[in-house]
Amino acid sequence: MLGLAAQTRQAIDPGWTSDFKVEANDWTNTGRNPYFVLEPGYALTLEHGDERLVVTVLTDTKTVDGVTTRVVEERETKGADLVEVSRNYFAMSVRTNAVFYFGEDVDMYKGGKVVSHEGSWLAGADGARFGLMMPGLPLIKARYYQEIAPKAAMDRAEIVSVSERLQTPAGTFANVLKTIETSQLEPGPGEAKFYAAGVGLLQDGEFKLVKYGKDKGFPGVPNGSSGFLRVPVHAPQSR
Repeated sequence: MLGLAAQTRQAIDPGWTSDFKVEANDWTNTGRNPYFVLEPGYALTLEHGDERLVVTVLTDTKTVDGVTTRVVEERETKGADLVEVSRNYFAMSVRTNAVFYFGEDVDMYKGGKVVSHEGSWLAGADGARFGLMMPGLPLIKARYYQEIAPKAAMDRAEIVSVSERLQTPAGTFANVLKTIETSQLEPGPGEAKFYAAGVGLLQDGEFKLVKYGKDKGFPGVPNGSSGFLRVPVHAPQSR
C-alpha cells in the first residue's frame, strides 16, 4: 500500500504547479503582495444580500510546518447568525513577494454552536503541504495549487486576466486580476475571484467588497489611521 505522502503526490495533477521552493531564511509574515495585504489591522468586508464576510489580518501568528505564519480570520454571517469562522495561516517570500497558504482551522456554526470543523487542514500534518495563494508576479495562464491536503482541501487557481474592470459597492476598479478556482475534490466549472492592486479581494462568488482598509480601532493601528475606506484609492473610478 502506498504511504500517505506518496498517495498525495500521485493525486497531484501535473498541469498545475505544486512544488514551491522557499529558503528557510526567506519567510516573513508581514508585508504587501500587490494583490494580497498581510498587515495586522487590515480588513475587507464583502456582502451578498444579508450575508457578510469579514476578512481581518490579526496580530496573532502561528507556527505551521516550522514557519511562523500570520493569522487571517474570516468570519461569515447570515443576518444575525454566525455561519463560519476560520483562522487561515499565511506567509510571504521576501525574495519573490509571493504569498503562501499553510492551512486553516475552521469552525462551522449552527444555532450559535460549533457543529463541525470541515475543511480544516495544516501543512506538515497528514501529508499536507503549503500551497501558493498569490504569486508575486501574476502571469496569464499560471495554474497552481493553493491547498495540498488529501481528502480535506485540494483547491487550485488559474489566472485568466489582469485587465478586468469591476464595479463593487466600494467603488469601481480597473486592471483587476481575475482567477478561476477549482477543487480536485469537487469537479465542476469553478468560481471566479477578483483582486485589485493595493486592495486585495474584490469579489468572491456572489460576495462583493463594500469596504476595506485598516480599522483605527484595531490593536496596534495608530489612532490617526483613516479607518475603513469606502472608495478605491488604488484604481480610477468610472466616469
